[in-house]
Amino acid sequence: MSVVLAERPAEGVLLLRINRPEARNALNMEVRRALAAELVAAAEDSSVRAAVITGNEKAFAAGADLREMRDLGPIEAMQRGTHKLWDQIAAFPKPLIAAVNGFALGGGCELALHCDIIIAGEGAKFGQPEVKVGILPGGSGTQRLVRAIGKYKAMLMILTGEIIDAREASEMGLISRVVPDDQVVDHAVQMAANIAKLAPIAVELAKEAVLAGQDASLATGLSLERKALWLAFATEDKREGMTAFLEKRSPNFKGK
Repeated sequence: MSVVLAERPAEGVLLLRINRPEARNALNMEVRRALAAELVAAAEDSSVRAAVITGNEKAFAAGADLREMRDLGPIEAMQRGTHKLWDQIAAFPKPLIAAVNGFALGGGCELALHCDIIIAGEGAKFGQPEVKVGILPGGSGTQRLVRAIGKYKAMLMILTGEIIDAREASEMGLISRVVPDDQVVDHAVQMAANIAKLAPIAVELAKEAVLAGQDASLATGLSLERKALWLAFATEDKREGMTAFLEKRSPNFKGK
């Protein structure tokens, strides 16, 4: 059976389930390649307007697969090209939602950090425990985590390897929303379905503006925002959305 299961639970929504329950969904190279391949394909598929990544009730992804990594030397680690797969996930231009139950540790936490929205169950656990096995976060944890929650909270997680619960993660600003464990996937899919009903070009431009501007100066970010807005004004969906609002009806966005 595939290590990543692809489903279409709602119109416009792609749901990807990591499927290695025997290893708590540890991210081996097969899983990484499968996730990246699915998202690369979905980026070019106009029928997909939003995607959700999840695991199972016990683990979103409990980290990298140490059985694969234990005997790697530096050259082998570099040649595996893991960073290229992370880059492909990061480059997904459409909204990407993490639906987290159970453990999201190490690479699992980093995978969630690659998403635009994180929905977590009340029993979810987050952490970057790499220092406990003699390495450090290598899937962007040292960079994305500090951008998400700030230097001092990120340092607390990265330097101690402590695991935090969903409540603390929410207080830190690491996750978007906490819901009951049995509602995580349904909540994420419904959110993705709601996004999929919106104007897809505007949604993608909004995501691009936020991501491109977060490491830029305010002036540069505002310039990017204005240019994205002007592009949105060139779309048919802009006229349809405004006309539908004025006519008090639901819009029919076509992605044009």
